[in-house]
Amino acid sequence: MKGTNLEDSVKALIKFRNERDWEQFHTPKNLSMSIAIEAAELMEHFQWKTEEEAKEYLKTENLEKVKEEIADVFSYLLLLSHDLDLDLNRTILEKITKNARKYPVSKSRGRNNKYDNL
Repeated sequence: MKGTNLEDSVKALIKFRNERDWEQFHTPKNLSMSIAIEAAELMEHFQWKTEEEAKEYLKTENLEKVKEEIADVFSYLLLLSHDLDLDLNRTILEKITKNARKYPVSKSRGRNNKYDNL
């Protein structure tokens, strides 16, 4: 399948969805729930594993299963962003700018504290 950027992916997802008349089911509520459900399926691959066990797990055919869950999460996210008429790249860059103010390097470097505990 041709496509190397987000725009191509969104077009392919919209085409796939429209061919099946699934847009009627893709409300913001349903898409957001689907993101959470697919994220949980992704997390299942790592549940109860140590960091070392997770690394070994990914050296097998399980990596393909993990890739599919990542694709599911991202596909629903792309559809939701498209349907809400959001520029996902701009949204991400705006959030990075906001987080840079909340987490200044001088206070947060090497720390995992939430911004209100820095």
